[in-house]
Amino acid sequence: MDTGLAERFERERPRLRAVAYRLLGSLTDAEDAVQETWLRLSRADAASVDNLDAWLTTVVARVSLNTLRSRAARREDPLDVRLPDPVVDAGAGDPAQAAVLADSVGLALLVVLDTLTPAERLAFVLHDMFGVPFDEIGPLVDRSPAAARQLASRARRRVRGQAPTPDPDLTRQRVVVDAFLAAARDGDLDALIAVLH
Repeated sequence: MDTGLAERFERERPRLRAVAYRLLGSLTDAEDAVQETWLRLSRADAASVDNLDAWLTTVVARVSLNTLRSRAARREDPLDVRLPDPVVDAGAGDPAQAAVLADSVGLALLVVLDTLTPAERLAFVLHDMFGVPFDEIGPLVDRSPAAARQLASRARRRVRGQAPTPDPDLTRQRVVVDAFLAAARDGDLDALIAVLH
């Protein structure tokens, strides 16, 4: 195996993990998708790949889509609620990086994304969050680029429709946020429950 290729893959690993996590909502499944992408790369003729970053994104998206489809096929109870894995980085000392991480893997967004079909989710995440053109998304979901655009549009409408209405009382919002932060920092769960109740 070419060490330069392995090093390049390792540089892309965080981005690929982010794509897979946004699609799957599970750290374990995201790691599995990235590992499967590596295995496919190691078996492919990488020298014939014109744009390795796009190729890797396509492969991790396809692997994630297959995982989503198999999940949907296995679900027997339609009321089964599955929350995405939360991402906690206790060693994050850089506030800018923490803000980017919080923005990129918002738990609430993943809960909403879980209500989309696998094809809608893939089109929405790849286009709106990673800027992948619909010409590349269409073949991934076995549809034309126009149909992929429609999937992303439908997903956008559903995501917007799921967004909670913000509380106009900023003081009350601040009290809840402070209680949440205190509970997270000090373990004061009783104060958080009292505020939420």
